[in-house]
Amino acid sequence: MTTGSLARNFQWLQRAAVVVAFSSLTACSSDEAPPLLGDGASAGAGGSAGGSAGAHADGGMPGVAGGISTGGGGSAGRGASSGGNASSGAGSGAGGAPGAAGVPTTAGGRTGSGGRSAAGGGPASMGGQSSVGGKAGSSGAAGMGDPGDHSAEATCARWNADRADMSEGTWSGDIASCDPGDMSADARENALRVLNLYRWLADLPAVTTSEGNNALAQACALLMEANGSLSHEPPEDWDCWTEEGSKGAGSSNISSGPGVSSVDAYVVDTGNEDTIGHRRWVFSNSLGPTGIGSTGAMGSSCMITLNGSGKAGKAWLAWPPPGVLPIQSVAPSRFGDTLDEVGWSLQSDSIELEGATVTVTSGGADMPVTVYDLPGGYGSRYAIRIVPDGWTTTAGQTYSVSVTGTSTPISYDVNAVDCEQ
Repeated sequence: MTTGSLARNFQWLQRAAVVVAFSSLTACSSDEAPPLLGDGASAGAGGSAGGSAGAHADGGMPGVAGGISTGGGGSAGRGASSGGNASSGAGSGAGGAPGAAGVPTTAGGRTGSGGRSAAGGGPASMGGQSSVGGKAGSSGAAGMGDPGDHSAEATCARWNADRADMSEGTWSGDIASCDPGDMSADARENALRVLNLYRWLADLPAVTTSEGNNALAQACALLMEANGSLSHEPPEDWDCWTEEGSKGAGSSNISSGPGVSSVDAYVVDTGNEDTIGHRRWVFSNSLGPTGIGSTGAMGSSCMITLNGSGKAGKAWLAWPPPGVLPIQSVAPSRFGDTLDEVGWSLQSDSIELEGATVTVTSGGADMPVTVYDLPGGYGSRYAIRIVPDGWTTTAGQTYSVSVTGTSTPISYDVNAVDCEQ
């Protein structure tokens, strides 16, 4: 234990020196054949841990190691994006927080009469159903009217409101006594709201957390933090090993970065270009209820993704999505690669995408791309990665995407807008 404690102290000092300049993320897998999502695939042989130490050449950032899938193991990851904090919203608590500069605060589940708003702001929405450690409410439409309004104005308003508070909160646990404790309620609400912001942009239903999944994720986060490494199959000789932590590790996207900023990292998914597994789980039809656990602002985190009961039923899901895209989402963090560098993605549970031909145009001009087939099981049965070749997503441009060579042709427009306030 003495050697382990010294190692942990050294790792903590490394993290403190770079703040969130490095970490690893990993999405989980099972050793079963890829089932259709929503069938409750169990976690099994997961991706190997990766990027658990060392900074990126650019100063590093939290990252994702490997990945869990409902198929084979995941690839080792290097760093992924960090930074960022989330706004308050879904989850336990009584009422919303003050609205920002005339923008009503974000919803946390049902809208209601609780909460206060800032001067000029509209009424804040009420938080989700509250109980101590209980069920969190799903993120609503930021208290700004029709949640189905995806106009540029409404999209930017929600993007800015839902990311107004990106704080990582505090952690009540302790490594020395192997106490998982819990992340503070505001931090869990922040992480959940940012997760649901991305799902709203993709026209997917919001998800909630559950008390049981939060406990699994929290035990998982302690396990990753105590050992300064990431694994979906942590050995029993790891410090602070428990069955609960091991189960959480085999069912989660895991990160050596904190819970809120890691949501951005999962969506960009730097270092996991071979699977885009974390992003695909975030946008999976089956996600939810999730669980989120974190060991604080410079700690590790886990987000439950497997065995979800969600039934979104989307025939296909693209990221960037059809419609309005905040240009800030292309590089939501100061660290790590951009979405254009990692690649756009298209996933489906029913449309086989292998060998698809993808054409992207903007303003009548051809925008060349390179297309890669991705393995099944990481949040979807089928998926491809679409990498811009010599161009970057630019605000004010509309990108028309056409996918052919599949049983169902797919076409959609991405309208990039600048949401900077």
